[in-house]
Amino acid sequence: MPRRRPAPEGGRRPARPATGDRAPAGPLASSRAGSLAGSLAGALADARALMAGGDVLDIHTESFVWSRVFGYDVARAHGRGLLGARLYSQADLPRMVAGGLTGAVLSIATNPFRRQPVLAANVGRLVHMVSAPTSEAVPAVPAGAVPAEVVTDVGGYRRARAAGRFACFVGVQGANAVHSAAELPAEVTRVTLVHLTRSPLGSPSAPLGGRGGLTARGREMVQGLNYRRVLVDLAHANRPTFWDALAVHDRSLPPIVSHTGVSGVYPCWRNIDDDQVRAVADRGGVVGIMYHCGFGGRGFLGGPTTAAVLDHLEHVIAVGGEGAAALGSDWDGLIVPPTDMPTAADLPVLVAAMVARRWPERRALAVLGGNYLRVMEDVRPTPAS
Repeated sequence: MPRRRPAPEGGRRPARPATGDRAPAGPLASSRAGSLAGSLAGALADARALMAGGDVLDIHTESFVWSRVFGYDVARAHGRGLLGARLYSQADLPRMVAGGLTGAVLSIATNPFRRQPVLAANVGRLVHMVSAPTSEAVPAVPAGAVPAEVVTDVGGYRRARAAGRFACFVGVQGANAVHSAAELPAEVTRVTLVHLTRSPLGSPSAPLGGRGGLTARGREMVQGLNYRRVLVDLAHANRPTFWDALAVHDRSLPPIVSHTGVSGVYPCWRNIDDDQVRAVADRGGVVGIMYHCGFGGRGFLGGPTTAAVLDHLEHVIAVGGEGAAALGSDWDGLIVPPTDMPTAADLPVLVAAMVARRWPERRALAVLGGNYLRVMEDVRPTPAS
């Protein structure tokens, strides 16, 4: 039997208006709908104007994994796929550009059972996929493609932007793909130390990832990455591996966590705690907030909006300062995105929410891209011209 709601104070419920007493739904309803649509359009226009005044980078995208699974071309425009942009088909270069991004880190998730020759081939394939539509061999940019190039430092990023090209940094997720940092292809600028499975380097935070910390080989890897000026990413690392890695990491170089949530907003095996946020911030690094609903604070099937992403970003800022937060979407990494931002093309919705929460322009531009570029410049200083 349905439960009756308690009556308001005084014991009487207000009478429901008879059908004939209801306000007409025509012009007034249309006016309200038009006002809301105009308000949203204005907010998105303001967001795009803010984005146009700075650098906008997503520091972790996983679209290339689908290139390896069924030939998904990250350089061409796609729809939302069979699942309506759940799990995959959320990003490609044209949609990133449509969403106002000026650059992104394209990650290559490594196979834990296959090593360097396969990684080198995949890096080469990604570089070709990104660059081929605008190479000298192609006189004009094909329909549905955008001018883009792979860059390895902030200087390269600036040159790409000046030439009207989308800048792609290459990252590797899972350092177990190589025996040492010296084997990494030159295009790789960032390495996520561990991924979803335990490796000879250390243990991930995944429920079955184990409780061990960084191994001797893992320590050598961190030191090798520091030596080669490759950014060390501690996303996915369990707490022992995280703290062991920081203990051997060059203190003059910033580490990062490229894509995560924070347990101060939503406790979860995948999210990092305030001590970890503070440790990264204290060394000048950044924490990228991912967009997956399950780690943001709602169920796997979705439901939350960009408000959840902002809650995590604001918590990072509260703990580590405005220089510590960044965008690390994890697009196409089997995530279920916010209902109001299902694809990379919808990023202005998140920026409009920043404006609605009265973020200063300085803070918004730092989080959108300035913070990550600062970290990259610290790790790989632009050569003097």
